Amino acid sequence: MPVHEITDPDDDRIADYRALTDVELRTRWEPPHGLFIAEGELVLRRALRAGYPARSFLVDAKRVDQLADLDTGDTPVYAASPDVLQRATGFHVHRGVLASFRRKPLPDPADVLAAARRVVILEDVNNHTNLGAIYRGAAALGIDAVLLSPTCADPLYRRSVRVSMGEVFAVPYAKFERWPAGLDQVREAGFTVLAMTPAPDAVPIQRLTPAQRERAALLLGAEGPGLTVAAQAASDVRTVIPMRRGVDSLNVAAAAAVAFWELGRDDPL
Repeated sequence: MPVHEITDPDDDRIADYRALTDVELRTRWEPPHGLFIAEGELVLRRALRAGYPARSFLVDAKRVDQLADLDTGDTPVYAASPDVLQRATGFHVHRGVLASFRRKPLPDPADVLAAARRVVILEDVNNHTNLGAIYRGAAALGIDAVLLSPTCADPLYRRSVRVSMGEVFAVPYAKFERWPAGLDQVREAGFTVLAMTPAPDAVPIQRLTPAQRERAALLLGAEGPGLTVAAQAASDVRTVIPMRRGVDSLNVAAAAAVAFWELGRDDPL
């Protein structure tokens, strides 16, 4: 595996990794250029297994051997000191391994729905940590696909990918162009849209009927504001996780995990 030494943090060969902590800059840069950054060896390997083509690898010079078993082909492997890595990326790369990958074309929501039995739909979820945690829960707890409103955060942003432990690569996802009109497409595909809300008149999630559970599309909103009135109006059923001790809500990722488990609790393992 040929390794190219990098000694200058401004070297154009590692431009993909510049200013990784600048969320606004990275959001403007990565999707239009068709790339995303994976951080950590585990995440990197999961991206490769999922078929994402690597553009380059950037590693701490002391950790090059961690990638020795990979067939990197013509993909360049760059090695640098921790200081150069930090100056280039804007943070201490304590995992010591980064990679830049090419994105795949996003499928149409109709294709994702056709191959799924149970899905989660996210409206305006813009916290990358929550988004990554939701994907990890979806992968672990039987959700077949994720559908995003047009204003959701990017699942392939570095922090989302890292928090998900690379599970964003395991769960198919698509993005609606129109919202909440896209929910009509979900319903036409045979799903029941279940809007999660703490409203006192919502149906406790454990009391949903078998028919409502059969092909469930769980709809979740952003931390704090929750679902919009329009999204709730476009759903079939409003449902709630009953709370105790006066607690009115859970973190959206925690609520998602509870709901995922409840909807799939009778699935064969």
